Amino acid sequence: MGKRDKKPLQSSSSDELLNTLGDFTSKENWDKFFTIRGSDDSFEWYAEWTELRQPLLSLLLDGAPSSADNDSIPPTSSLQLLVPGCGNSRLSEHLYDAGVKDITNIDFSKVVISDMLRRNVRERPGMRWRVMDMTAMQFADETFDAVVDKGGLDALMEPELGPMLGSQYLTEVQRVLKSGGKFICLTLAESHVLGLLFSKFRFGWKMKVGAVPHKPSTKPSLRTFMVVAEKEISTDLHQITTSVNHCFLDSSGNQAAGLHEALENENRIRREYASSDILYSLEDLQLGAKGDLTKLSPGRRFQLTLGGLGGSCFTYRAVLLDARDLSVSFSYHCGVFIVPKTRAHEWLFSSEEGQWMVVESSKAARLIMVLLDSSHINTSMDDIQKDLSPLVKQLAPGKDDNGAQIPFMMANDGIKQRSIVHKVTSSLTGPIIVEDVVYENVDGDISRFLPSKDLIFRRLVFQRTEGLVQSEALLKGGEYSPKITEIDRKKTTSSSKSKRRGNHKRNDESSNRLKVYHDYLASSYHTGIISGFMLISSYLESVASAGNMANAVVIGLGAGLLPMFLHRCMPFLHIEVVELDHMILDLARGYFGLTEDKHLKVHIADGIKFVREVKHFGTGDGLPVFQSDKDASGSSQPSSNGSCFMSHAEGGMSCGVDILIIDVDSSDSSSGMTCPAADFVEESFLLTVKDSLSQHGLFVVNLVSRSSAIKDMVISRMKTVFSQLFCLQLEEDVNIVLFGLCSELRMKEDSFPEAALQLEKLLKLNHPEISENIVDTAKKIKRLK
Repeated sequence: MGKRDKKPLQSSSSDELLNTLGDFTSKENWDKFFTIRGSDDSFEWYAEWTELRQPLLSLLLDGAPSSADNDSIPPTSSLQLLVPGCGNSRLSEHLYDAGVKDITNIDFSKVVISDMLRRNVRERPGMRWRVMDMTAMQFADETFDAVVDKGGLDALMEPELGPMLGSQYLTEVQRVLKSGGKFICLTLAESHVLGLLFSKFRFGWKMKVGAVPHKPSTKPSLRTFMVVAEKEISTDLHQITTSVNHCFLDSSGNQAAGLHEALENENRIRREYASSDILYSLEDLQLGAKGDLTKLSPGRRFQLTLGGLGGSCFTYRAVLLDARDLSVSFSYHCGVFIVPKTRAHEWLFSSEEGQWMVVESSKAARLIMVLLDSSHINTSMDDIQKDLSPLVKQLAPGKDDNGAQIPFMMANDGIKQRSIVHKVTSSLTGPIIVEDVVYENVDGDISRFLPSKDLIFRRLVFQRTEGLVQSEALLKGGEYSPKITEIDRKKTTSSSKSKRRGNHKRNDESSNRLKVYHDYLASSYHTGIISGFMLISSYLESVASAGNMANAVVIGLGAGLLPMFLHRCMPFLHIEVVELDHMILDLARGYFGLTEDKHLKVHIADGIKFVREVKHFGTGDGLPVFQSDKDASGSSQPSSNGSCFMSHAEGGMSCGVDILIIDVDSSDSSSGMTCPAADFVEESFLLTVKDSLSQHGLFVVNLVSRSSAIKDMVISRMKTVFSQLFCLQLEEDVNIVLFGLCSELRMKEDSFPEAALQLEKLLKLNHPEISENIVDTAKKIKRLK
């Protein structure tokens, strides 16, 4: 409903006068309106004092009477009240007579202020009347205990004029209110008004919505609502509460439906904010959400959004950090550090600890780290810097512009060359990219056994998780040929039988081309997973020396690099891999050289259901065929060996899984975990895992979360279930690898060196440097229980 259609809620002969207003934001129009109306003819928006008295006084005065018959209460001199856009309403007069004596009224109409002053100067000498624009008040900060707005915000929010005036007014309200002060807004609760009101008071305010009561005999066409925002010292985010009858909210009226929708949407937004790190806007910060930004505050850190409105071309996610030690010498008072999308997920830039390391190396007293995303990919860095410059200047410390330049620094993504090999979209996983990259610098260990100027790595990238590099493999062989892209693309869409024939033909034709090198692990967390086998190395050695097989289950295939590495370096392992998405299996076969045999089998199935079925193995009937365990042609795939799923060690037979690895990412970012999906760390599933493991079984979870609370929660659950729990924190990485043991036989830390050497002997690798790396990583494992 536009403001031109608005009428007072009580019947009145003022309609013709209202039509003279036209634009509710015009001072000249209001002067004309009040001149015509006269000084003694008050005009009430929305509601009369009899309806407003009880709810207003209960908010403003402690111990206010609930009875409308007693209109006199002891006066209070402590409460300082502002009534903006007062007009010639008698609301202030009634509040004064009810005991609120310190009232300041403002309006930009000289006519009405003169009339109201004359009307009240004798009877209410304590009342103040000021000609003033409510969008640019001339009061000091934190002057008032309460602001009562009766239709003022609504009048400023002409739909055709946009929210600018309303936003300026609410900014002023926030500024002049004291801590603990209340903004009481009487409004018709139109959606565009609530949208601004709720968002402006989102951080550091408690809000509630109520309906102004009306007499039973009165049935106005529109209800008046009271929105109350209370200013807090903290920046906590609260849900908006409401005392409005749900039957009214659920009615078919447009006004009720709009209010209900606005409340639901805003509270949903607030829940989403509360479940993750808050991203402050420049406006929030200018209102003091994180203190005075003109001054440096040691160790201050928060996340924010930049741009998106006005002259800015893009929206950016950023982190502001003030150096923890401000006594040292700095090269810059403020600097900007740009992180490209390809590196935004790295520990150095995504974790708080890593970000502080960047601050120290930048030599800036305040660092604004800007993390780019997909929306910036096709934009030059020069354009991004030009777009960012006016935004970051507003965040530089110091009120005076001393002309100091704000330098732009950038984290190189480390990639010298990138070639997209294949793009595909999965209904389960979303957009997936297979790409080949050449890094500017590589691990020195690689160059010792693969001397090459430009090593090429193949990466499997899941775009649903901030461009997560799910798997990475080293390519080795002859000359690199991009033609493999077209060959592989055709093979992905063929049937399983033709795929096997096609793969064989392709390998013959491209024997001189680069292939995935399965004797090397490019991912440090894969190395970390294998290093944990040290915890059961004595058991594994007894299995291998007896010529038997140990059972391993890997939930989550990815590119198949971990299973292939284990298959090659630990031939005594019988490996079952479970993957939910058939497209991932196709990519692993077609682009990463995954091959299956009797001791390495991939199942297309639900990982949790698979683990539950493991408890029933050992009957001699072999592995079950899951309903989804079918090839591309729809035919059921038999188990890999048709034999009992059990381990044979030390002359005996023990059913169960010896090694169970959870290595899956999460499609639900609200869980707070990138890996694994939340269901895999529920206590019920952990108990299922414990039941499925053999007596010496090892449970491994790759946990990726930036929330210390979530990490602590997962660790607490695992401590409850497993007899022994160990942890590996990888340096400069957000991955934590957790290892659970069911065995009551305590694994002592002083035995780790010997166990690590025992693991090294079990590894059948062509390069001793890789074995040494695994052993060195094993030494970093710590006991948690």
